[in-house]
Amino acid sequence: MSRFANFSGFVEEYLTTLHIPKNVMWTDIVEIIIISFLVYQILMWIRNTRAWSLLKGVVVILGFLLLSVIFQFSTILWIAEKVFSLAVIAIVVVLQPELRRALEKLGQQKIVAPFLPFENGKESEGRFSDRTVNEIVKACTVMGKAKTGALIVIERDTALGEYERTGIEVDAVVSNQLLINIFEHNTPLHDGAVIVRGNRVTSATCYLPLSDSMSLSKELGTRHRAGVGISEVTDSVTVIVSEETGRISVAKDGKLRRNLDADQLRNELESIQNKGTEVKKRRIWKGRGKHEADKKTV
Repeated sequence: MSRFANFSGFVEEYLTTLHIPKNVMWTDIVEIIIISFLVYQILMWIRNTRAWSLLKGVVVILGFLLLSVIFQFSTILWIAEKVFSLAVIAIVVVLQPELRRALEKLGQQKIVAPFLPFENGKESEGRFSDRTVNEIVKACTVMGKAKTGALIVIERDTALGEYERTGIEVDAVVSNQLLINIFEHNTPLHDGAVIVRGNRVTSATCYLPLSDSMSLSKELGTRHRAGVGISEVTDSVTVIVSEETGRISVAKDGKLRRNLDADQLRNELESIQNKGTEVKKRRIWKGRGKHEADKKTV
């Protein structure tokens, strides 16, 4: 009976300390919406990482501590008080890769880009030319038919210098013959990833971080996990050719699209070309001019 009285007293004391404002302003509503959105995003981020298992463990510990408060387990509460500061540091250390990944994702957002002049230095012609797109598509199609494994990382806004340094410098114009020769079996450069910047292959045999996402199929090997892993920590796009099946996949923003044909791969690459509006206008006017010339000819 005394335990129930202690619990009732705890609940009553907690409810009396709650502060509910009489006048709710519109700023309070906006603040609640913002906080709710942030909490939701954090939970969704945690759900897809190793932090989810850790969070469930923390919830169990907090539940145990709540029972300790209710039943006045003084020794347990004393231990928890002494360990709390160390536990916070331990959680930060354990979740260091996930926290770094989340901050990198936040930095990749285009929130402050319009206010930073050095972020707008991309050429209006796009990150790479149509010729580069055609060469990559052709190479992947040929390697897919021959079941030659390939891993091609295409740089976007996030620099891949730290991953380039793990490989061998190539610095050559992208061509389907070059890519096929690099990934040919028993060649010195076939193991690892190729990094493409603009219209050039910068490095080969590069090591990439492996994804620990639990949503990936168990049948996928190291090559696919590496392709997804680099897309999780950077904004790059990775083209993967399976050595077992010859199927083509694309990893982007931590997600994997599988079993793509040549046209679908071309569309994926063209979607990240980032061509300026001037180039698009020239294409439109060029198409109109050609159409009008055909009309006159007829």
